[in-house]
Amino acid sequence: MKTGFAVPVAGAWATPDRQALLAREAEAAGYHSLWTLQRVANPAGAETPYRNVPDPLVTLAYLAVHTERVRLGVAILNLPFTAPPLLAHQAATLDRVAGGRLDLGLGTGWMPEEFAAAGVAQARRGARAEEYLTILRALWDDGTAEFHGEFYDFPAIRVEPAPVQRPLPVLLGGTADAALRRAGRRADGWISSSRADPATLARSIGVVRDAARDAGRDPDALRFVCRAAVRLRPGGAADRTPLTGSPAEIRGDLERIAAQGMTEVFVDLNFDPEIIGPDADPDRALDTARTALAEFAP
Repeated sequence: MKTGFAVPVAGAWATPDRQALLAREAEAAGYHSLWTLQRVANPAGAETPYRNVPDPLVTLAYLAVHTERVRLGVAILNLPFTAPPLLAHQAATLDRVAGGRLDLGLGTGWMPEEFAAAGVAQARRGARAEEYLTILRALWDDGTAEFHGEFYDFPAIRVEPAPVQRPLPVLLGGTADAALRRAGRRADGWISSSRADPATLARSIGVVRDAARDAGRDPDALRFVCRAAVRLRPGGAADRTPLTGSPAEIRGDLERIAAQGMTEVFVDLNFDPEIIGPDADPDRALDTARTALAEFAP
């Protein structure tokens, strides 16, 4: 199982200097990938872990300049919030800036306030995603597309430049069976959510693999990426939950995740209240991240 690391993308520690520092150190330590996430907007006045989240594609373009080898991923972009030709253009440009290192994770969104802010209906997200993926692939394959569907309707257009990677890897998120089957039919792999139960990953992987097989695709060619929402804590807690505890305990959890069929995992501290909470110390968060980098290095 390949190992990646999420750069600071939420809370006070999510600054460009800390992102670049950890990106360089992760690459030097042999990590396979670096990851960001997207949060366009939050409901005003609500408690949320998604504070101070920078744009993920701009962040990855910045990190591309500070790295040379490590892959650059977003988990995930909510595709309803952007027109397909615009995202096709952004992703292709980013892939060129990064020298062919982009992994594009896409999802259908879930927060009603973000749909309202984007001016997009939340209903029929799955059907919208099917059209969206068709358009992306057409534009990346030969630069041109004409589409007349339920959600998108445009004449023949051309989008340039093309991405370096042909095809550019698209990974889909989602937890419902319909979303898992879509990943198997249409994508290069699946990304689990921060709330996924590590004990049930094998079941979700099975749904994706079965859908790929039914669509005439090779399930062994798919990638399965686990977002490991790690929380470093003192070991030995009687009520310990997976991915929370000492480095040794968490390494055991990662081994169990690999045994379920995940091909990749990335350590993500951006869901730990001690890292991203309103009272969290950014410098202490950075120290914790550097400890995690050393402890979970490949």
